[in-house]
Amino acid sequence: MATVHLRIGDLVWGKLGRYPPWPGKVVSPPKDLKKPRGKKCHFVKFFGTEDHAWIKVEQLKPYHAHKEEMIKINKGKRFQQAVDAVEDFLKKSKGKEQNSEGKGESKGKKTPNKPLKILDEDDEDLSALRDPSEKPAPSMEPISKRLKVIEEDRASTSIQAADSTAINGSITPTDKRIGFLGLGLMGSGIVSNLLKMGHVVTVWNRTAEKCDLFIQEGARLGRTPAEVASMCDITFSCVSDPKAARDLVLGPSGVLQGIRPGKCYVEMSTVDPETITELSQVITSRGGRFLEAPVAGSQQLSNDGMLVILAAGDRTVYEDCSSCFQAMGKTSFFLGDAGNAARMMLILNMVHGSFMATIAEGLTLAQATGQSQQTLLDILCQGQMASTFVDQKCQNILQGNFKPDYYLKHIQKDLRLAISMGDMANHPTPMAAAANEVYKRAKALDQSDNDMSAVYRAYIH
Repeated sequence: MATVHLRIGDLVWGKLGRYPPWPGKVVSPPKDLKKPRGKKCHFVKFFGTEDHAWIKVEQLKPYHAHKEEMIKINKGKRFQQAVDAVEDFLKKSKGKEQNSEGKGESKGKKTPNKPLKILDEDDEDLSALRDPSEKPAPSMEPISKRLKVIEEDRASTSIQAADSTAINGSITPTDKRIGFLGLGLMGSGIVSNLLKMGHVVTVWNRTAEKCDLFIQEGARLGRTPAEVASMCDITFSCVSDPKAARDLVLGPSGVLQGIRPGKCYVEMSTVDPETITELSQVITSRGGRFLEAPVAGSQQLSNDGMLVILAAGDRTVYEDCSSCFQAMGKTSFFLGDAGNAARMMLILNMVHGSFMATIAEGLTLAQATGQSQQTLLDILCQGQMASTFVDQKCQNILQGNFKPDYYLKHIQKDLRLAISMGDMANHPTPMAAAANEVYKRAKALDQSDNDMSAVYRAYIH
């Protein structure tokens, strides 16, 4: 993979773990610092904080070229202070250069910055890579995530941005009692982050054993969905498909039996708009308040609290869920009437699933024509399609690792629902239809419970 051409002293935007891109400077690592192993990286000192770490080259961007982009998407106070620190640094540097020129110190040739040696990175905690002679640096936890609110109506779209942190830099949890139904790949990470941020959470799962870990972390146990809904002010659910979502609400000991006037129900499952309309009607018929809030992301993003939440329905419920959405996601969109979030989510996953199938097709075509699959990946990661998604999925395919991050059976379900939505709107979806057939082939090869990238196997069998 090509080298990122950065030098010591260059200003950059660095992405560290779950935190947003942050301004920093490439610096020389301490001489006695342990050399990481694995991927190529640079050693970066972040502005506005004492933190410094090895950052992978694909997580770095030049400061000036991306400044406007980053300022638009980050409005937090600490972020602005960091940007101000960069600008102060630039002004002082410019002043020193002018003073040097005035004193005639620029007669000799200027020594160019020494290129930073590209080092490797292992999977260890980045905090362990700090210079042991230094005082421990403060945690980057205060770096605020963004909560972006997009409100759509028939006539216009407005965007509001609000700092998602309290005065002390951390999320202030709601005092409302939270219920959560469904502890699958996505639900588990969401509940973990709700608990970490101080929310009072009662959990239920069809397979009760999955609740044990969260009970140990401080969650309470609900015996049935109805009990959770009756005990809690806001109940979230995140299950696999429309049937499961309906059964959870309408079935024996279902949520509907626990709904009372003022109780809130938030459906986070990716389902069709018709299911959302039905659930909204039955919840509100009992005096309850309804919000849909499907999430875009994966198991890893769920664990990291970096999901994208698409919400629609009762705006007051959306506002009541503010601290919950901040705990589980990096961005939240409010899309208006119930059903709009389901439509948008299906469109997103239609694109997502079709793209994954195309990547798998490209990798297998490379193999069939005698081209290196690794070289294809290297080229992709240096071009316009470069992304963490492409890199991770392709690397997993080449390593034969199909551990689920997003189930193949679920992306196929989403494609099927998107195609059906297109039929109802009399809108053609030929690309999605073609991708759907490939995923169906993969399911026939027993890949349903593997990651969506296992669609690759549909091309080689």
